Amino acid sequence: MANFNNAYTENFYKAVLSLETVEECRAFFDDICTIKELQEISRRLEVARLLSEGKVFSEINRLSEASSATISRVNKCLMYGSGGYKTALGRLKENEG
Repeated sequence: MANFNNAYTENFYKAVLSLETVEECRAFFDDICTIKELQEISRRLEVARLLSEGKVFSEINRLSEASSATISRVNKCLMYGSGGYKTALGRLKENEG
């Protein structure tokens, strides 16, 4: 993913970080993503959550309706990626309690 980082992506990351509320995030992502893109991004995060809880592929497929390819891709990111899913999931868990 390092080759993809450029001024446009840096500006995008800064824009996301500038958002302060769930409502602001919702409005931003409603504007910037198609409904399908937002559904897929949200589904990937849910798959990551289920994988991190130790769920098996068949159960994740049933619960999230994600394809086996998506589940495999997310699993690969959890195991060998940059740690983004783990950071986000950890912070979500911290904020639950």
